Amino acid sequence: MRVVSLLPSATELLVGVGGQDLLVGRSHECDWPVEITDRPILTSQRTTGSTGAAIDEEVRQLLKEGQPLYELDENQLADLKPDLILTQDLCSVCSIDLAAVSRVASRLSPQPQVMSLNPTSLDDVYDDALRIGSAIGYRTKADQAVVNWRATYHNARDYVNCYEQGPVVAFLEWHDPMMAAGHWTPALIEAAGGQHPYNPPGANAITISAEKLKAARPDRLIVCPCGLDLESIVQQLDVLTRSEWWSDIPAVKNNQVAIVDGNQMFNRPGPRLIDAFCWLVGWLQERPEVIPNNFPWQPIAGDATIENH
Repeated sequence: MRVVSLLPSATELLVGVGGQDLLVGRSHECDWPVEITDRPILTSQRTTGSTGAAIDEEVRQLLKEGQPLYELDENQLADLKPDLILTQDLCSVCSIDLAAVSRVASRLSPQPQVMSLNPTSLDDVYDDALRIGSAIGYRTKADQAVVNWRATYHNARDYVNCYEQGPVVAFLEWHDPMMAAGHWTPALIEAAGGQHPYNPPGANAITISAEKLKAARPDRLIVCPCGLDLESIVQQLDVLTRSEWWSDIPAVKNNQVAIVDGNQMFNRPGPRLIDAFCWLVGWLQERPEVIPNNFPWQPIAGDATIENH
């Protein structure tokens, strides 16, 4: 079995169910675990912006013109002769879309199977792992992996008192413009004991105004822009901290602001969503022992200085 993954979360699921050695090609964003980074890269992005606003404007313009956000190396893909291509159709901004992959795959000989992963919940992620396991002949390993992930999730959830009304949480999946997280993240927040008033579990991420952000009076604020690591977030954090409304947020007043590596955590619906959930429980419930070792996050003081943790 020869597998090409054009989606970071799919790559992580493939590895999670034991299929690392089957991976023969990857997207430019597939960077974990490091052991797979020696596989050929088949995609590239067309956006070049260096700030949140610039990236957002480029994306909007390309979509308006009907232009793709990513390019696929069709010749190299053909040379790899994959049996299975993993891709997605959930977000046209996050990675190459299903239609483009299907068009290319239909011209290959032999024609590979194309599997689209479009989860909107953690249960969907488990199901995707089982689907991948079945497709590569590793269903037993996939079953055990899901059992282990579910056990870790429920062990963390035991720290949550479901009879208490938890803190209101604002989770920013993008910072300029501000976007409240969607899909699986609101459900994870609620399961970790928080309240997410901006959109319901399973819904798409939505753009929100400063007025809407303030109206909910969030007790906790998480800044986790999709695709940005901690260093990039810190460099662009002043877009938020210099805003007039920043000091009016209860989370800011009480030093309950965190930045999380949005390239690795929360925004990839793969096995590391379990780590992200454990971090949520640990932070919201003030149980640091639940937070995974080396989880990529930093607390931010009200004056926007990074605290030690």
